[in-house]
Amino acid sequence: MGVDVGNARVGLALCDPDGILATPLKTLRRDLKKDSDRRVLMKLIEVHEVTEVFVGLPRTMKGGESPSTVMARDYAEQLAVELAAEDRLTPIWLIDERLTTVSAHRALHEAGVSSRDFKTMVDQVAAVNILQSALDTIKAGQQLAGYRVDPKGSLNSQDSTVYNDETENPNV
Repeated sequence: MGVDVGNARVGLALCDPDGILATPLKTLRRDLKKDSDRRVLMKLIEVHEVTEVFVGLPRTMKGGESPSTVMARDYAEQLAVELAAEDRLTPIWLIDERLTTVSAHRALHEAGVSSRDFKTMVDQVAAVNILQSALDTIKAGQQLAGYRVDPKGSLNSQDSTVYNDETENPNV
């Protein structure tokens, strides 16, 4: 599953069982007070039998951090903690997502989507871009440009799995 975390919305994407093609799933409205969006996300992870989650980490163009980077990291850490509390150890990855929202806006514009409809779709398209990038990296047997989130709430940069042809494709 691909996840694009924003201040107002969370875009979600899934892939086919063979881990080849990412498609839009849903856009959740962020609820910063009750975190109901994360509870819905946890239910969707269960319902769709997701085996790995890739959350976009929006770094600056120079690779630095911004408030959005911190927000995405906090969201992924909380998701990992909440899943672990329910004995669901679905791996959560934070992966570099520079320019995915820009690419999503460009793709929607090129597809002829009106700019007033962008809000309902751009987060899902960004999540598709995040997930497709992860799938393509895995298929190529390369290391993901990111970190696996420790369910104890800390990032573990040493645990970056390298997928190769002998590795079974994840149902993400």
